[in-house]
Amino acid sequence: MTERDHRSTLRSATRRKLLLGMAALPAAALLPRAAYAAAPATAAINKTGLAVTDDAVTVGILHSVTGTMAISETGSVEAEKLAITQINAAGGVLGRQIKFIQEDGASDWPTFAEKARKLLVNDKVASVFGCWTSASRKAVLPVFEQYDGILYYPTFYEGLEQSKNVFYEGQEATQQIIAGLNWIVKEKGAKSFYLLGSDYIWPRTSNKIARKHIENFLKLEVVGEEYFPLGSTEFNSVINKIRLKKPDVIYAIIVGGSNVAFYKQLKAAGIDLVNKQKLLTISVTEDEILGIGGENIVGAYAAMKYFQSLDNPNNKAFVKAFKEMWGPQSVIGDVTQAAYEGPWLWKLACEKAQSFDTDKVIAASPGIELKTAPEGYVRIHENHHLWSKTRIGRARADGQYDVIYETPELVEPNPFPKGYQ
Repeated sequence: MTERDHRSTLRSATRRKLLLGMAALPAAALLPRAAYAAAPATAAINKTGLAVTDDAVTVGILHSVTGTMAISETGSVEAEKLAITQINAAGGVLGRQIKFIQEDGASDWPTFAEKARKLLVNDKVASVFGCWTSASRKAVLPVFEQYDGILYYPTFYEGLEQSKNVFYEGQEATQQIIAGLNWIVKEKGAKSFYLLGSDYIWPRTSNKIARKHIENFLKLEVVGEEYFPLGSTEFNSVINKIRLKKPDVIYAIIVGGSNVAFYKQLKAAGIDLVNKQKLLTISVTEDEILGIGGENIVGAYAAMKYFQSLDNPNNKAFVKAFKEMWGPQSVIGDVTQAAYEGPWLWKLACEKAQSFDTDKVIAASPGIELKTAPEGYVRIHENHHLWSKTRIGRARADGQYDVIYETPELVEPNPFPKGYQ
């Protein structure tokens, strides 16, 4: 049985336990505390016809659980379901239990838009937790704006966007791309870079920002830049070019299942990420390493806000609860953790607004703090992004990262940095 099959078996067994009411509740320390008064009348907190009853509120989960992006997005689904389970165990939201309708974006951007429209128009969900790629987010954005829905988007992304209807839980370019490049130049003396990416919005825009930062601000050199269709499995040609160009840093923004082929071929070609070649990624979390194999990526650096190995009480409780729900072999990456924050941030906003109505929830959101976040602490900015720390991890053979650097303070989100557009 493969690692992926084993994980699937564990998931199925755990789901059966949940259906029978046998799932262990999470550690009490993980649950934010609030004073629960009598549930307010539905008419008072749902003036716009959302799927809210006297005892339940329905939300949507919209991720790819099939196709090339399933390797990355399955963890987000698991994290959102864990958060919903915990919130319900703690009393729900405004006295109501959360129900969810899950749709599969199937790694296809038009399908994401179609499913988003269904959730908002037919199902009238109070919020949606979903998407991973920027292409999927761009596809659903006009749907959320047209029908005035709320999307909690968990993935680190390129920035250069701000919408009333979206809360961006992942880091934008200044918090991840620019901060990561600054670190590897300062700490590792890097002077030349080879940029790689999957061929869609996020990697191309991110590398555009990276190139501008490297050339215009750091006054260093980009020696190559190439892109590959989603699902690509042939990288030997570009690996040969890398061996010829000898960049100080391979800057890799390859996503989904393509990562498995890329890192295995990199190792097979004799590229030594431990002792000789530096590689910095902003796309490979512990979720992807489960498919890649830790032995194939050991030594690589990643710039993100969260790693499963973070040593703090919030994260220890979160990891324990996640593994209890999804199996001891499950792993947690940056986007999975950010996805977990979504239902909690929505809950806090609804309770602050004393309403499920979209406009009231949105208005109540800036300034909300999640002190129990596994990454430590986050706060919603007025621009709908999160204040968060930047961290650098180095991949270990066991599939985890050693956290070797973090910013001392939260980094303010700035989705429209001057000089990068």
